[in-house]
Amino acid sequence: MRAVVITGHGDLDVIKEREVPMPRPGPGEVLVQVHAAGCNNTDLWTREGSYGAAEDPDVKTGWLGPLDFPRIQGADVAGTVVACGDEEATGLVGKRVLVDPAEYDGPGPDARPADVLGSERDGGFAEYVVVPSARAHSVEGSPLTDVELAALPIAYGTALGMLDRGAVSKGHTVLVTGASGGVGLAAVQLARSRGARVVAVCGGDKGEAVRSAGADAVVDRRRGEVLADAVAAAPGGYDTVIDVVAGAALGLGLLRAGGRWVVAGALAGWAVNIDVRRLYLANLSLVGSTMHTPRIFDRLVEIARRGDVTPVVAATFPLGQVGEAQAQLARRSHVGKLIIVP
Repeated sequence: MRAVVITGHGDLDVIKEREVPMPRPGPGEVLVQVHAAGCNNTDLWTREGSYGAAEDPDVKTGWLGPLDFPRIQGADVAGTVVACGDEEATGLVGKRVLVDPAEYDGPGPDARPADVLGSERDGGFAEYVVVPSARAHSVEGSPLTDVELAALPIAYGTALGMLDRGAVSKGHTVLVTGASGGVGLAAVQLARSRGARVVAVCGGDKGEAVRSAGADAVVDRRRGEVLADAVAAAPGGYDTVIDVVAGAALGLGLLRAGGRWVVAGALAGWAVNIDVRRLYLANLSLVGSTMHTPRIFDRLVEIARRGDVTPVVAATFPLGQVGEAQAQLARRSHVGKLIIVP
């Protein structure tokens, strides 16, 4: 089959299209024909080896540690099950599925990801992929297209987890940073669907598209006055900040007493400065949030089946243009998701 691999950590030149053996499902696994596979910032950071390690933040490594190469990336997969490795999964054969990219560190509904498709094991930038049958969720009858479904797992799963950990509910005021990207735009749509008032931070040229996705107000980060403009957009403060940008200035002063700052990315840098007096005197919560849990992904599958949210897709690319897709992703000139269609 055709697949796109990375041969090591590095720049775009480590991305190679190859003919590779067709994977075969073993016990507890299914073979999925990939109809669409989403691109994520995690693809860039994994290829670049940008995650670092606790003992050395500058070491080149994957999210969970050293990777085996060559590796097929692509965590977000929508497709059809075409074969199974044992009789228990025969009911999935022929079904349209959305794949949960995570394997977890335990059996409970709030277990944490311990292994991710396209990182610790081969993913969806290929014609076929093998996944655990328990992670292949039927989405038969969903009004969403395969391309729209493939936009969901990482970005919308991460955003849904952030909203849950930020306790976002109807009537809340929420600030979303990086609002034109995959996770940010997902957070805008999902927060709006919960009945929250959403203030979105993005480049001014993307403001109209972000408003169309559900933002009530937009802060133009290019003005260079993000904190002041965010205050002006919500003088009473924010119940929750959904942050994928981080950087040197973490504006905890934007939060109302008892508010929550939820972080799931560091697009502006991982080193931050905070005034811990503000943190404890106002009973604030600074919350880290990585991807989703089984419980959150189950909810995401229900959203997909009903079509409650329609993901914004910026562009699609054929399998041979994964490098071009990652280059566009790095430029951040688009709004929404970039999808590979094998």
